[in-house]
Amino acid sequence: MGNKNKTISFRVNEDAFETLREIAEKRDISLSAVFRDYVDMLVAHDGKVKVVPENQIGEETNEESFPPKVEVPKSFVREHERLELEADHLREQLQEHKEYLRHLQSRVDDDGEEEVIQLEELDDELESDEPFRLG
Repeated sequence: MGNKNKTISFRVNEDAFETLREIAEKRDISLSAVFRDYVDMLVAHDGKVKVVPENQIGEETNEESFPPKVEVPKSFVREHERLELEADHLREQLQEHKEYLRHLQSRVDDDGEEEVIQLEELDDELESDEPFRLG
């Protein structure tokens, strides 16, 4: 089997589109070719492509490798791991509570007859004009 081409589609805002069109005209290539060149470059450099102004092309910079790497203290990593474990524990507790609620709901449903009090019946039962308070 041969190498088959695939189509990639995405949206850009109008300003970016016009800029890309100008780049294509300046290089005297099609707009599709601009994207193919970019994708080829991205693949060739394992996703490590950096956009620089034309006047800095080929200049050596004292910057670190691209993309930048940041060292994180071990305490931060440990705290992150601790928080992940705590989040897992809380998820487990939430699941247990949900199961307990389901159990209670099933017990209520199994009892069958619900106790319903009609307010009109309470009015008939009250012999005095005292207001009836709930709770």
